[in-house]
Amino acid sequence: MQINVIGKHMEVTEAIRAYAQKKASKLPMHFDRVQSITLRLEQDPQKTSFHAEVVCDVEKHEDFIGHCHHADLYHAIDEAVAKVDRQVVAFKEKLKGG
Repeated sequence: MQINVIGKHMEVTEAIRAYAQKKASKLPMHFDRVQSITLRLEQDPQKTSFHAEVVCDVEKHEDFIGHCHHADLYHAIDEAVAKVDRQVVAFKEKLKGG
């Protein structure tokens, strides 16, 4: 499984990349059909906040996508990954139930 971290209007440092990959690597624990995860991190032009988008490509389903705007980049990553995690878990439960 591949995890890509892409920065727009900002430099993605090794610390940011490692943190984002660590958080995103937890998604396949809930659902083993995850093929790839892309994290797009963007700093707004005024440099006051960040936008994090997580796209989770799952086999035989449309991509799961989570967004978050926040002043703290790490919080934005956490929240976006959490949103995708909830979607993946709900989809897995739906598959089990019916």
